[in-house]
Amino acid sequence: MKKTMAYLHERKRSGQKIAMLTCYDYRTAVLQEEAGVDVIFVGDSVGTNVLGYESEKEVSLDEILYHLRMVKRGVRDAYLLADMPYRTYEEPSIALDTARRLLAAGADGVKLEGVQSRVVECLREQGIEVWGHLGYTPQFHSEVALQGKTFEQAAALAEGALELQRAGASMLVLELIPEELAEAVTKKLSIPTVGIASGRHTDGQVQIVNDMLGLTPRRLRHVKLYADFGEQALAAFRSYAEEVRQAEFPAEPHARHMNQSELRRLEDWLRLS
Repeated sequence: MKKTMAYLHERKRSGQKIAMLTCYDYRTAVLQEEAGVDVIFVGDSVGTNVLGYESEKEVSLDEILYHLRMVKRGVRDAYLLADMPYRTYEEPSIALDTARRLLAAGADGVKLEGVQSRVVECLREQGIEVWGHLGYTPQFHSEVALQGKTFEQAAALAEGALELQRAGASMLVLELIPEELAEAVTKKLSIPTVGIASGRHTDGQVQIVNDMLGLTPRRLRHVKLYADFGEQALAAFRSYAEEVRQAEFPAEPHARHMNQSELRRLEDWLRLS
């Protein structure tokens, strides 16, 4: 069954949590789909996790589209979300063009950062499902830091969340804010919230797939290491390199052989050549 926005909203109403993960390639998408992940997200975190960039701001729309098409081939039932990259939604007309290109590449909805009410209204008028993103926003914050720590900051964030909902946002991502604030905003909104580094009480959770699989050197407080593929891959690469140097790989089980009569013909031909 295809997981639609109606499905995600029903999960909030029924108190069932939403599972969301980032994804940047076809094979990972196939595995996440098979695992039953609700939302598969092609985020601009592809920049720092796959493309080797220093910042998410460096990711272009063409790069998001490339990875989105790749992921789409592995997605059947999950809701497929795509990020709108930095400076691709500064005005409603620009945002509309960006969103249409992402939808054409297979996205079910698009996500933007900050309180972009005019942009959200424009996209919703065109029937496009828009996700907001408040708290720590990588496209606009140069330093990773907890947001909404004081009453004034928390109230401003909560008002921004309500404004996005009024503008027509379908969902809201809350990143790196106190658990109490995330809980209060989640209870106040009728639209679902998905948290990252924002505690236990949002309507769902999202993680960077590379973090939870141990594929990055960072070990963050909000991340649970579900597998340590980084260490396993490093050990495998070291073993491979050493066995090749020692002529231990490939061995007989890995070889393929010619028919003996064909081999003799080849040897005779080579002697006469």
